[in-house]
Amino acid sequence: MSTSYPTAAPRLTLAAIPAAVLLFALAQTAHAQALQSQSVEERLNTLMRVVDEQQRQIQSLERQVTNLEMAQRGRGMPGAGAPASDGASVADQPGADGLPVPLPPLAQALPGATAPGSLTGTATGVPVNPPSPDSGPATGATGSSAASGPQQGAPVGVNAGANAGANPTVGETQKNAAPTRTEAEQAVVQREHAPLFDHKLTLDWGISDTYYDRRQLQLSGFLALDAIFLGNINLGQTKSHQLMADLDTRYGITDRMSIDVDVPYIYRHSSFIVGGAGGAANTLSDASVSSHAIGDVNFGIYYQFLKETNSLPDVVGSLRVKTDTGTSPFGIKVVQLTPDNTNLVAPSKLPTGTGFWNVTAGVSVLKTYDPVVLFGSFSYTYNIARSFADISSVVGQTQPAEVKLGDIIQFGGGVALAFSDKDSASISYTMAIEPQSKTKAPGGSWTGVPGSETTASVLNFGLNHVVNKHLTINGVVSVGLTPDAPNFVVGLRFPYTF
Repeated sequence: MSTSYPTAAPRLTLAAIPAAVLLFALAQTAHAQALQSQSVEERLNTLMRVVDEQQRQIQSLERQVTNLEMAQRGRGMPGAGAPASDGASVADQPGADGLPVPLPPLAQALPGATAPGSLTGTATGVPVNPPSPDSGPATGATGSSAASGPQQGAPVGVNAGANAGANPTVGETQKNAAPTRTEAEQAVVQREHAPLFDHKLTLDWGISDTYYDRRQLQLSGFLALDAIFLGNINLGQTKSHQLMADLDTRYGITDRMSIDVDVPYIYRHSSFIVGGAGGAANTLSDASVSSHAIGDVNFGIYYQFLKETNSLPDVVGSLRVKTDTGTSPFGIKVVQLTPDNTNLVAPSKLPTGTGFWNVTAGVSVLKTYDPVVLFGSFSYTYNIARSFADISSVVGQTQPAEVKLGDIIQFGGGVALAFSDKDSASISYTMAIEPQSKTKAPGGSWTGVPGSETTASVLNFGLNHVVNKHLTINGVVSVGLTPDAPNFVVGLRFPYTF
């Protein structure tokens, strides 16, 4: 009769339990003492490492639960008790029983201890000791990645912080990142600064009304004894509306370059009011002249030199060319509009263009300080000289000459405020200075044209509304501040981006 005795393995197991409890208590005591001796920053770093370690554990559990479910359905790894290739049960292999592999104790997340197979950085890619915003890239997280495969006793998941040491610091990322703009701010950028640079086609249709009201004193007579005027004194007035409808087609070639073509159509109506009807200075007569035709087609190219960041503005350069497709003002004859008033003379038709080609080079700067957008621009326009067969306005007279308009310097700036995600208002100031124009007869020298020097100063008020991701409505009212500027301009634009 044989007697069975307990084997040594259970005895050793039972004896190891108190030892394991003692080791766990000692580890927890050492953990608490280590935390008490740490500063607030060190405790925060420790907490971050513990949280990231727990996140890795949770992700490992989720993946292995999924694998276990797939194994039970016969679609994944073998389940518990399935035979292995060497004849042993898979349950005898670490982690092959469908449960997570052993995870490292959380105490190993303390400074100076590294979990097996993990990195010195955190799983979120943020260094354990965050560098200051002004420092260079972190150098502490240079450990090897666990992505090469699961290791014995290490989490199965891939450590997401493998490249933490190669990432820029938080301060540098914030400094170099482009600020996030609302739809309303983006509409201001597109209207005041430059078109889109992201391979998008934009059709920008607009309509505007420019109004001029000019009064001038007309003298018909001569001075006697250098002090007494003999003749007629009349007050002349001209009221003019210029309606323009144009279609500006823009397309972004690259993320920094864009082109556009603008085709305007202009309708002009002017009313002339002059005294002297029937020979009486106090009797007024009036007449109107209207014309409509295509205006000066122009096209341009934009290049973005700097993209806006939190520390740098957006800088865009432009080069535009204006053609002479509109009706030229030179050679239009001035005629008497009414038979009973010889003082009432006006052009037989109204021009819709300048009659010149010109080239404009400009630069615009924009900076976003949510919800405020600051912008400014400077440009120089070179008018190309042109020869005309006739520049005289007198009927029956022909005067060939070469004409050179003054080159224009224009600058301005303003501010826009986005008061909602889709609406913004802006105010800006623009000034254009044009020196004296010159003419030259065949074989002669250049001669200045009296009174041709102009200074136009305008105050602009704008309102933008974003209808949807494709359509925006831009409204503007401009008020002239100098006699050379229009009295006012009212316009609406409807840019539609595909």
